[in-house]
Formats: sequence, structure tokens, C-alpha cells
Amino acid sequence: MKSVNFLIKPASSLCNLRCRYCFYADEASNRDIASMGVMENETVETLLKEAYITVSDRGVVTFAFQGGEPTVAGLDFFRKFTERAKDLKPAHVQISFSIQTNGTLLNEEWAKFFHEENYLVGISLDGFPDLHNANRFDANGKSTWNQIIKNLDLLKKHKVHYNALCVVTAQCAHSPTKAYNSLKKMGFDYMQFIACLDPMGEEHGSRPWSLKPDAYGRFLCQLFDLWYWDWERGKYHSIRLFDDYIHILIGDGASTCSTCGQCGTYFVVEGDGTVYPCDFFCLDEWKLGRLGEKSLKEMLQSKNAMRFMKWGTEKPDDCSVCSWRSICNGGCKNDWVMAENGPHNYFCSSFKILFEYAAPRLAIILRAEQRERARLK
Repeated sequence: MKSVNFLIKPASSLCNLRCRYCFYADEASNRDIASMGVMENETVETLLKEAYITVSDRGVVTFAFQGGEPTVAGLDFFRKFTERAKDLKPAHVQISFSIQTNGTLLNEEWAKFFHEENYLVGISLDGFPDLHNANRFDANGKSTWNQIIKNLDLLKKHKVHYNALCVVTAQCAHSPTKAYNSLKKMGFDYMQFIACLDPMGEEHGSRPWSLKPDAYGRFLCQLFDLWYWDWERGKYHSIRLFDDYIHILIGDGASTCSTCGQCGTYFVVEGDGTVYPCDFFCLDEWKLGRLGEKSLKEMLQSKNAMRFMKWGTEKPDDCSVCSWRSICNGGCKNDWVMAENGPHNYFCSSFKILFEYAAPRLAIILRAEQRERARLK
């Protein structure tokens, strides 16, 4: 494989926060074992050796850490992991490191480490204080915004590369301008806005924070306006979803599986070495195997992997007659709901609203990018 991509949960579903809408806490509660604990050195060794056996010569391995809250595993874990990853790395293989964190446990030592090892740090931060603190609080019910901002200043001080991940709840959907401008003001040049997920098995839209399709569609249109106006003024700020659409139109492909229309592009490795095909499907029925018991190549050839990848190519019937199929690619499987006539993407209408609204300006950006590429040839 030319690229091997890992999403590693070094502390499984363990977390120091109690976010109201946490999808992974809900997902883990639907397994026989909710938390696989903190990853041990033996599992790290097996993971790294398997990674380098699986990747082709001159290939790329990406190590992305997530949770739960990955920093619960402790800084020493990350120091040892990073050192061993570099020690064992074949000569012509490239590696990269990133982490998605709630940012509350960071300190000066963490910031120095991230800078020295060139980690990309994603901070989960919901736009502005009132919005964030309404849903993202610690185990004692205390707000977390101020601590995160304090720690963000440490990342800036040590010149760490960082970006923002904002969950779009029903409340956030009413304030796209405030959320976007707040993140810009804090120095985030790269942002992700992801739709809030409802608990598994529940009817969509039943929680106070639940995001409904019409609200999400309006949010995306207003957010697109802000993004486009900044691009037009030469003050560009990256929003990953919109960037992906431009790259798809150019022909480069997308950076996320939800926009590229293909499942099974990475391995999720839990704290005990159990491997799953997707962060949204870390469930017993989709388990691919466990490191040390099966090789990654064997897992890729397993019935569950084949079933998942085949399922990943399937689209709702709605897609076959949709004029936006080539750019939307059906969206994320985790957003599918069952209707009388088969599966349907819950946010299908949201994206149709966006594409119909934004298409003329996406075309303007596309032509500008094509001209720039031609100039640089």
C-alpha cells in the first residue's frame, strides 16, 4: 500500500470531559466492552511493525490520535510512540503525526513536544464561549472554554501547527457568522465544521442540540458566504468541507472519506489493539481483528473488511438521479437513515440547498485555481 493511515485511540473512550453530544461515548456504550484502556508498549510495537510491513517502499504512514481524549494517555506515551515510530521507520518511508484533542490537559511541555515533533494539533472548540460551554464541560460540570484558550496561547507561543474542529449543533446553526469570526479572531486559519450526531438508535432530531437538515442547509449557505467573501478579498481561511469540493471539481479528489464517497480508507486502532474500519463504526459487528492476532493484510482481506468496503461503494437510490452526485458522492454512511423506499442520507436536502446556492461561486473559484495552475506550469 502506498499509504497506510491510522486513527489511534491510545486511551480508548476514556475522557476527562462529559460533552452532551459525544458520539464516541455513545458508540462505545453499544459495544460489549466500552473502553479498551490505555495502549500498552507491546501494542505500540506491534502496530508500528505492522504499519511498516504493510506500507510500500517510499510510501507514507500517517499516525492520527483521537479519543475519547488521547492526552489522557499522558505525554510519556506520545514521546515513546513518536521515538519508536522514527526508530523503526524504513529509510524511504515518510511519516506524519497529528492529534485531535479537547485541549484542556495541555501545558508547556505538551506544546514544546508538539513543536519539536511537528505534530498537527486539532483543537475541538465550538465557536464561541456560550455555545461551547453549553455542551462541553468537565466531569464536575464546569465550563472548559477558558482553559482551552489559555492552552491555545501555549501552542501559539511554541509555533505549533493547529486547527479548529467545531461541532454544528442546533444552536450553532443559528450563529454561523459569530462562530466563524470568533475562530478567525483566535488565529485559526484552518477549520472543520462537522454535523452533530444523534445517539445511535434514536430518532433523528430528538435532542435539544440535534441538528435538523433545513437548519444545517441554511448554516452551510451562510458559512459559504463568509468563506467566499474572505477568499474574494484575498484573506482566505480554509474550511475543509468547501476545500474538498474545490479539489473534487479540479480532479484532485477529496481529503475525507465522507466527501470522496469511499469507505475503508484508514484503520482505527483501539487501546487494546482492536482494529475497526471507521471511527463511526467501532462496533463489535465491524471488528476486523486485533493486532498481534492478525496482520493488517489479513484484516484487509477479512469478510468484515470486504463487506464494509463493498457497502462503502453503495449509494442511496436518490443519488442516481441527483445532479450533484459527482461532487457530493452520497455523503457519509453514518448519516444514512432507513426510509420506506430504502436508505436515505439524513442531510441530503442540506447539501442540495448548499450546492444550488453556492454552485456559481464554486465555479468562479475553480476557474481561478485552474488559471493559477496553468500559470505555474
